[in-house]
Amino acid sequence: MRRSWGRDFAIYTENNIEATQVLLEAATRAPSLERLVYASSSSVYGDNTPMPFREDALPQPVSPYGVSKLAAEQLCFLYYANFRVPTVSLRYFTVYGPRQRPDMGFHKFLRATILGEPIAVFGDGEQTRDFTFVKDAVAATIAAATKGVPGRVYNIGGGSRVSVNEVLDLIGRVAGRRPVVRVDPAQKGDMRHTYADTSLARADLGFAPTVALEEGLAAEYQWLTEIL
Repeated sequence: MRRSWGRDFAIYTENNIEATQVLLEAATRAPSLERLVYASSSSVYGDNTPMPFREDALPQPVSPYGVSKLAAEQLCFLYYANFRVPTVSLRYFTVYGPRQRPDMGFHKFLRATILGEPIAVFGDGEQTRDFTFVKDAVAATIAAATKGVPGRVYNIGGGSRVSVNEVLDLIGRVAGRRPVVRVDPAQKGDMRHTYADTSLARADLGFAPTVALEEGLAAEYQWLTEIL
C-alpha cells in the first residue's frame, strides 16, 4: 500500500484493474463458468467506517492501492449485473502464515527477531488489524468458489484484531526473545484500524476462522527458522 503512490500507481492499475477487466471479458465467453472469485482487500474501507466493518458500508479507501482494489471489485459487479458473470469478491483482512511474501509485515517482523535485527514500527504501534491465517483464507476461497452468491462481497477476517504492539509481545513469546523495535513516522495511506464483521460469510459460505493469532504466528515462525 505504501508503494502505491506516485508513478508506482501504474503497477496497481495494470495488475489490479486492467488485468481483472481482461479476465472478466474472457469470462463472458465461458457460459459454463461456476464462479469467478476476486481477491479484494479490507483496504477498500478506509478510516471512517464504523467497526466492525460490514460489507454494506460506504467504502472510502485512504490509499491508491485501496482505490485500485475497489475499482476492480466494482468491475466484478458490473460484469455480473450486465453479463451475469458469476463473480464473488472476498475482502481479505491481513492474511499471514507460512510462505508469506518477504515484503509483508509478519515475515519481516519474525525474520528480524530471529536474526536479532531491528523491526521498523510506523507510528505509535497502537494501530490494529484483524489478522487472518492463510489456512482460513484458503478455506474461505474454496467455499466462495462453490457456495458464494454471485454478485456478493464477503469479509474474510480471522477474528484476531490486535494492535501492532500486542503482535510484538506475541512474537516475543513465540520466539523466546524480545524483538528490537525502531520507531519510524506513521505512513500515508496506512489505515488506523481494521475489524471484520464476517456474519455474511458465515451464513453463506459456512466460514469460521479456526487458527488463533499466537498459533498462526508460531507456525510462521517455525517455517522461517527452517529456511533462514
